Amino acid sequence: MIPEQTKALFDREIAKYPADQKQSAVMACLTIVQQERGFVSAESELLVADYLGMAPIAVHEVTTFYNMYNQHPVGKYKLNVCTNLPCQLRNGTDALKYLEQKLGIRMGETSADGLFTLQQSECLGACADSPVMLVNDLAMCSSMSNEKLDQLIDGLKSVEAKQS
Repeated sequence: MIPEQTKALFDREIAKYPADQKQSAVMACLTIVQQERGFVSAESELLVADYLGMAPIAVHEVTTFYNMYNQHPVGKYKLNVCTNLPCQLRNGTDALKYLEQKLGIRMGETSADGLFTLQQSECLGACADSPVMLVNDLAMCSSMSNEKLDQLIDGLKSVEAKQS
């Protein structure tokens, strides 16, 4: 069941499109669900599909195509490391391996403290600045050497320690 407050947010997004094209709001509706729940579950996909009059598989295709949608709970800091060919040629895969070692997790996992989830990205569109990573789908980090990765992780841990 979709709460009335969420329906109102959905309706605001749907109103941006012609009445016969309300399915165009699928990405916005999935983003609303993720903001409210932290991730988009299979159940949430079904609710969005029903609300927009879409086939459930069509909503699932959107959810699984884009890295910004989490299909399960993630850490406070989601780290997407680009490993597409240009980044691979400039140590993107090495950056991912370094983070796996530093955080003690593998790609796709979340650290035991719940702070970090490590993901691989197909392309972040910043090939000239590779290796690159995206933090929480918002902050692009460029030319990520091991030293810069250490600074980033240690800085985020420091922020958490101050807030505790």
